[in-house]
Amino acid sequence: MEPSLEREIRQLHAQICQALADPKRITLLYMLEEAPKRVTDLAEALAVPQPTVSYHLRVLRERGLVVAEPEGTTVYYALADHRIVEALDTLRSMLADILAEQAELVPGARPRPGQASSEGQ
Repeated sequence: MEPSLEREIRQLHAQICQALADPKRITLLYMLEEAPKRVTDLAEALAVPQPTVSYHLRVLRERGLVVAEPEGTTVYYALADHRIVEALDTLRSMLADILAEQAELVPGARPRPGQASSEGQ
């Protein structure tokens, strides 16, 4: 493997993959896709303590996935780049395909909608 590719993969893992390792952080990214939000709004929507949300936002901010936007005495958090949600959507789509394929391998599993059954052919 090329040293530059290996270095880039290590950086990708450290910067982005580790930031996505917690489902709450992924949920926060989706919540911020709609519009910038305050920590209190996010904590209320997630039904988790505000310090927990602040911790996850700090991780996402340190990794460059969200930004803090002060507005007077209030701080709003926003996505740094909306492509992260596109990447998450792609991963979710891949997961759905993988799970569907695995289900097809299970005896007696129903075929996916729009897919012909192998029975009676």
